[in-house]
Amino acid sequence: MTYEKRELPRKTIIIIFIICIVALCGFLFLQFLKEQKIVEILSTLGYKNVSKVKVVNKLNVEDMQTKMKSSVFKVAFYDEDLKQTCMGFLHHERDNSYTKDLDCK
Repeated sequence: MTYEKRELPRKTIIIIFIICIVALCGFLFLQFLKEQKIVEILSTLGYKNVSKVKVVNKLNVEDMQTKMKSSVFKVAFYDEDLKQTCMGFLHHERDNSYTKDLDCK
């Protein structure tokens, strides 16, 4: 029993490649915007001169008593003023303020 091999047309391969490139660019752009948002939040919390900002993950949490939903960002960054690497959590409150739980070493 022989099987017939059917190749994909060149046009289809190019379209798939373009879609992959656009998806990768979109992912990198959204990652960049998320990091810029965290830099802005950190500057309001007193960390003005930061670099190497990395958003590890974002969690949607709910307070068990009040049933209010909020967001928690796990971040890592390097503070140029303190010359330390900081890691911890930024909690987005319901009144659009942020609280921090950061550990710098």
